[in-house]
Amino acid sequence: MELKRIDHKLTVCKVTELSTVNMDADFYFIGKTDEELSLVCKTEDTPQNTIEREDGWRGFRIQGILDFSLIGILSKLSGILAEHRIGVFVVSTYNTDYILVKEENYERALSVLAAEGYAVV
Repeated sequence: MELKRIDHKLTVCKVTELSTVNMDADFYFIGKTDEELSLVCKTEDTPQNTIEREDGWRGFRIQGILDFSLIGILSKLSGILAEHRIGVFVVSTYNTDYILVKEENYERALSVLAAEGYAVV
């Protein structure tokens, strides 16, 4: 399985509303529930109206389109990282999964996964 590096620094935050989110940015995730409005974006694109904010994330994605019938891909990746005491923040899209780790663990996470047979590009 191939993992693709995401080259930019990311921020995970909660916002009060979406009007200040740059919807023209090339990379962001929005999650809305009855309890919160969350945003993952490039750090430089983080809006001013954050309620809570955590900078210092880096990420990679599973390359290709994952069929919904596939089982255990994310579990295996997160399990390997957990064995090495690397926490994750995961975002899933229709096509694939994105795994974020804190910046200080990024290179180590990719090295650990490469040692387990994952191709990192």
